[in-house]
Amino acid sequence: MSMILFHTPASPFGRKIVVMLHETDLIEQVELEIVQQTPLNPNRDVIEANPSGKIPVLRLDDGSTLHDSRVILDYLDTLHQQEPMIPRQGPERWRRMTLASLADAMTESAVQIRYETFMRPPGMQWRLWLDNQQEKIARSLDYFENTAFAELQGPFDMACISLACLLGYLDLRVSSWHWRGEYPKLAAWYAEADQRPSMQATRPESR
Repeated sequence: MSMILFHTPASPFGRKIVVMLHETDLIEQVELEIVQQTPLNPNRDVIEANPSGKIPVLRLDDGSTLHDSRVILDYLDTLHQQEPMIPRQGPERWRRMTLASLADAMTESAVQIRYETFMRPPGMQWRLWLDNQQEKIARSLDYFENTAFAELQGPFDMACISLACLLGYLDLRVSSWHWRGEYPKLAAWYAEADQRPSMQATRPESR
């Protein structure tokens, strides 16, 4: 193994990379280094690899590093022999990247909800902020449910992986929101996607 991925299993941004590694049979080529950190307690190894202190980070065999999950996924997509996780060029590439970006935006909002509810005591939590983050997620889920749902029926590519990991994170960290009742088509899609071996192998523990 010549590459090291610094990640946290519960992070949807790290999880989607590991899902991709399973889907493309690259999993044996990357060492998975689990990092325990919070915004208030960053990890020194991560900071050395990425000055922002954010994970995931991929260290290449030459010692250089890549960070931001979409950058890492785009790089890894050049290393396998299967169908690309994102089309190489043309309008379809930009469309799939846009859908993946929308899933990532929801994920960022879900992580913000987690930080606000987990790291602040109840009396100090900003309810308007929490409501606004959930509204962002709701608008985007509505878009996938009613406008872009047909585009989820193809290969399990970067856009689908990003969405599936977001939905899994909602179950893990925003479990009070019963989103399935509001988005039945997405619920059915996720129920099938969640049974994929790559999703099963990367399911984080609830803690």
